[in-house]
Amino acid sequence: MLKAIHDTAVVKTGGITLRSLGKRYGSAVAVDDVSLEVLPGEFVSLLGPSGSGKTTTLMMIAGFTVPDSGQILLDGKDITRLPSHRRELGVIFQNYALFPHMTVAENVAYPLRMRRMGKTAVENSVKRVLEQVQLGALAARYPHQLSGGQQQRVAIGRALVFDPPVLLLDEPLGALDKKLRQHLRTEIKALHKDVGKTMIYVTHDQEEALAMSDRVAVMHEGRIRQASSPRDIYRRPAELFVASFVGEANLVPVKLKGGVAYSSDGRRLEATRWDGDDMEAMLCIRPEHVRLDLGDVGMASGPQGTVVDSTYVGDATVIECETDSGLRLTSKVLNQSGDQIPTIGSSCRVRWAATDATILTN
Repeated sequence: MLKAIHDTAVVKTGGITLRSLGKRYGSAVAVDDVSLEVLPGEFVSLLGPSGSGKTTTLMMIAGFTVPDSGQILLDGKDITRLPSHRRELGVIFQNYALFPHMTVAENVAYPLRMRRMGKTAVENSVKRVLEQVQLGALAARYPHQLSGGQQQRVAIGRALVFDPPVLLLDEPLGALDKKLRQHLRTEIKALHKDVGKTMIYVTHDQEEALAMSDRVAVMHEGRIRQASSPRDIYRRPAELFVASFVGEANLVPVKLKGGVAYSSDGRRLEATRWDGDDMEAMLCIRPEHVRLDLGDVGMASGPQGTVVDSTYVGDATVIECETDSGLRLTSKVLNQSGDQIPTIGSSCRVRWAATDATILTN
């Protein structure tokens, strides 16, 4: 486990404010009117598919890319046109960008030497940081002699050694295998808790973003579609793209009339009451919230259906059910001892709680 640099409480600085940030490359819009407030000490992930604008946004914060419009503020100070080396922000790239001809200790020391810090101070700082990232015994090795996880720790140490107020991480776990990624994301989360640094983390991995972040900003086509807590992003997506991109979802076409959701065949469906105008919309229901009632389906509530597919995935079974109206729904059932798992061809009633159905109108 990564260790804290400081034993005492860290004074939280590093608030980042983005105001109507924009960037174009020719006729292509990379970032379109992005505004976001990142509080000091907060861990915020920019999540989205390739081309969504998340890395361009991070590079503008870092100062490596100049925005065409908008402002970037650090603790209230406008740094939009400030050169990257004067922003004093720590940056960790996916490929780590380590110097292959330098040892671990020399890589970590590099930012301090560039700041012309004295030799003794550099040695003390490097020793402290290498202990933190558990690389003290590997100080004399070169990057090619390290595993991917160890190289990532060197990159973290180099970004932390000059005590920046903000850490910017551009998919730092992208080159690692799944098991190591899961291990290191836990360490990065613990590191954030220990040192209190503001962290802005770019990823396309939904599970990674949900597991690590205080808030997640979901980006698509250059814009932030929703910025909220991981729980709200997953359980209360603000729009269709967020619902379909983050996790798995059943998206059911409905008609909203008099505050009630109706299926295409006129059946009333469970959903929280709609306060807006009558319109067509979608219901978002996560597979783990879909329940399949077996036994006497004539006595159960909800649409009647038939199990058409069943896939064992270890901790759960993913079941596809087709209702009598032709609607296909996915249910995810935990494989618990003694539980009855529906088999293909079984009749069932499909139900969910109204509070688990989110109405999406865009």
